[in-house]
Amino acid sequence: MELFSEEWMKKFMTEWNNEASLAHELAKINFNSTIAYGFESEDKPRGIIHVNNGHVTKAGIYHGEENNWDLRAKEDTWKNWMKKEMGMMGIGAAYTTRRLKFANGDYKTMIKNPRLAAPFIKSFVVMGRV
Repeated sequence: MELFSEEWMKKFMTEWNNEASLAHELAKINFNSTIAYGFESEDKPRGIIHVNNGHVTKAGIYHGEENNWDLRAKEDTWKNWMKKEMGMMGIGAAYTTRRLKFANGDYKTMIKNPRLAAPFIKSFVVMGRV
């Protein structure tokens, strides 16, 4: 299954919503966002999720929607992250070495907020289940 394809994004939505330490923790802070994912070499992201009160309510191919976050990395890098669980140090290293790029969104604000940082890291674990 192709990374960030329609099918992949739908499975990601299911896994996200089934992960209590992600969806339920974000629901506690009424987290709403639109998050895009893609490859750093491309102009536009490939996939997008719409998060409403911590749960993904819509997922699929990116069609030009405005987003709050746009995460980019090389395809091989994404795949490597999905094979192993990354902690705070791994995410921080990925950001500082520019393996993880934020085309949109503020990494520093997010990572300083434990109510957002822990679920953000958990989202990479969930990706590995797709």
